[in-house]
Amino acid sequence: QVHLVESGGGEVQAGGSLRLSCAVAGKPVTINGIAWHRQAPGKSRELVATISGGSVANYADSVKGRFTISRDNAENTVYLQMDSLKPEDTAVYYCDFNVVIRGTSNVLDVWGQGTLVTVSS
Repeated sequence: QVHLVESGGGEVQAGGSLRLSCAVAGKPVTINGIAWHRQAPGKSRELVATISGGSVANYADSVKGRFTISRDNAENTVYLQMDSLKPEDTAVYYCDFNVVIRGTSNVLDVWGQGTLVTVSS
């Protein structure tokens, strides 16, 4: 029905930047909230950033001032700009959209497949 396509992961040296993107595909939807999560090896999943329908953003303390979440409502896409990356940012990053399928009352929480970000020291 609805799925997310993530891109932008990769390997970068400490201090570098990467931009992740996540786009909705499938049935037309109205997007409510969006979030980026990450899971480092051997650790539990962590909420990194959220952005509301009104584009109000919130960040985990660990990334505040370094990461920026933004959304393009016309393209149904969310971005995570990651600057001043640190080795501890190494993780698989997942996007998470809360959507309503247009023409229905079906509310779904849809997750991306995950993209690996590796930051070397």
